[in-house]
Amino acid sequence: MTKKSEKIKQHVKEHYAELAKGTSCCDVSTCCGASSRASYTQMIGYSDEELKGLPNSVTGTVAGCGNPTALADLKEGESILDLGSGGGIDAFLAAKKVGPKGRVIGVDMTEEMVQLAKKNAERMKTENVEFRLGEIENLPVEDRTVDVIISNCVINLSQDKDKVFSEAFRVLKPGGRMLISDMVTQGELPDEIREDPEMWAACVAGALDEKVYLQKIMNAGFEKVEILARNGFMEMVSSLKVRAYKPS
Repeated sequence: MTKKSEKIKQHVKEHYAELAKGTSCCDVSTCCGASSRASYTQMIGYSDEELKGLPNSVTGTVAGCGNPTALADLKEGESILDLGSGGGIDAFLAAKKVGPKGRVIGVDMTEEMVQLAKKNAERMKTENVEFRLGEIENLPVEDRTVDVIISNCVINLSQDKDKVFSEAFRVLKPGGRMLISDMVTQGELPDEIREDPEMWAACVAGALDEKVYLQKIMNAGFEKVEILARNGFMEMVSSLKVRAYKPS
């Protein structure tokens, strides 16, 4: 990894460490695009019913661009992996859907986020969720052990998306599915944005052209790659919801 790449990675980690300590995403980046936490979470797809009963330590660290659990068609007893689980909102929503016979693993590279998510699980007495410290380019998960992968506006933060999708393919069971909400572009962003650590942390600079992004998913071995929704975010940048399957 080059010094420039390392600087970007470190800045992203520090950014989300601050978010875990209680600084609202809306205060520290442009990824919210809304004047309040409530309007932001609703804007990206969370319903009042889903948010009901979740503590502020969960909802206050939301930094996503969608609600992958709403589109993943999760079933009771399934095993779920959340890439970049943050404070745990998607992991906790998934845990409700898969029930006590299912399990959810959240992986995040920021130690402060993992610690927060574990505290949230204890506070909520959620027993079918565990959170692991790790990088999505090198998942601390065994081969072919997961039914469903979800991820919410995190893969764009990785500088090696080929490795992310390769790892996702590795840990999925044959026939397993992946549901992603992420940022993509329509065309190439200017170099001054691509090289700006702040814009990386804001979920913009690391976004790939939509066609390139989808091709990387297919290159990893996934099939039936389908766009479920696309929402404009800013000029040239959109939030994309994608579903893909590992061959049976």
